[in-house]
Amino acid sequence: MRKWLLIGLAVVAAVLVAGGATVFAFGPEKIDRAQNKVQRVAIDITPAAQALQATLDVADMHADSLLWKRDLIARSDRGHIDLPRLLEGRYALQVFSSVTKSPKGQNYDSNPSDTDTITNLAIVNQQPPRTWSSLLQRSLWHAEKLHGFAAESGGRLRVVTTAADIDRLLADRKGGASVVGGMLSIEGLHNLEGNIDNLDLLYAAGFRMAGLTHFFDNEIGGSMHGTAKSGLTPLGRQVVQRMEAKGMIVDIAHASHEAVADVLAMATRPVVSSHGGVQATCKVNRNLTDDEVKGVARTGGVIGIGFWQGAVCSLEPKSVARAIAHVRDLVGIDHVGLGSDFDGSTTTGFDASEIVAVTQALLTAGFSEEDIRKVMGGNVLRVLRAGLVPKG
Repeated sequence: MRKWLLIGLAVVAAVLVAGGATVFAFGPEKIDRAQNKVQRVAIDITPAAQALQATLDVADMHADSLLWKRDLIARSDRGHIDLPRLLEGRYALQVFSSVTKSPKGQNYDSNPSDTDTITNLAIVNQQPPRTWSSLLQRSLWHAEKLHGFAAESGGRLRVVTTAADIDRLLADRKGGASVVGGMLSIEGLHNLEGNIDNLDLLYAAGFRMAGLTHFFDNEIGGSMHGTAKSGLTPLGRQVVQRMEAKGMIVDIAHASHEAVADVLAMATRPVVSSHGGVQATCKVNRNLTDDEVKGVARTGGVIGIGFWQGAVCSLEPKSVARAIAHVRDLVGIDHVGLGSDFDGSTTTGFDASEIVAVTQALLTAGFSEEDIRKVMGGNVLRVLRAGLVPKG
């Protein structure tokens, strides 16, 4: 990371020479707009869908909103998520992921681990200098951001860390409170910086879910998009065991096929795939095979279906419903939910305030209201609630 810190300092120097105030003022917004787009698709929302939506507790397992320099309490005209849009969408819980490193030229096929584009973003976003050279500190900063937003929200946003938090949240919503829960997750445990004890620091900061890898292989195991695409390392096995003991949900999104197999073979608690698709409806190596879907279901876990091209091969809500229907038909309705990847450098056909588009697509596809409640939030809330309880 020292090399990237030096590069970052050089970038700052160059920016200041060229007129840094303008870049720091407008750069973060331009980057956010370029990376997180909505290309709205036409869909007729029926009164039945609107009425059903008004009674839902929506839960989504993955959004990268904390990566960007955006006030999540205020309504924004960029990106996919902010608190007003979550409330309009009838969200009960949004999982916010911490992205700490992304390779240059990021792609689904093969990425080395020796480049990083997040360092320069951290500098342009004017994050604390401690985050410029430390992946761990980037995650701790993301946790501080979410806690800060919750403190500024007037009680409308709560950070969820326990099963009791989920119970109170749902009870208050049932009583008419306009409140959303936010839970912290991690996109790739390279932020441990090779030290398993850093998992305890992340847990103390509020993180309750973690994906093992992101777009490159790391000390924990192989990535679906890495160069070796190997299984779990000895450290990776220790991390999975410690996560299960502490009450942290293990997320296999982005993990290589070998790493997924290793996790599923050793798991003693429900495993999730927080965001993605299934190869049966969208043949992209990013997505899960039928055997992997069955493996997650055997743990009691849930598959989060995403809303972008790489997950469902379309921006259409009907493609989301098609992937959900495949998981239902393969392993049962209790093992599928939402994993949008909102604000994850993705383009989607709708934002959080328009999530009724998925409800409509499910109704159109013939799903019952009971099953729609499970898909739109019930399954995720059930699995997360159970997974947050530490082992006795």
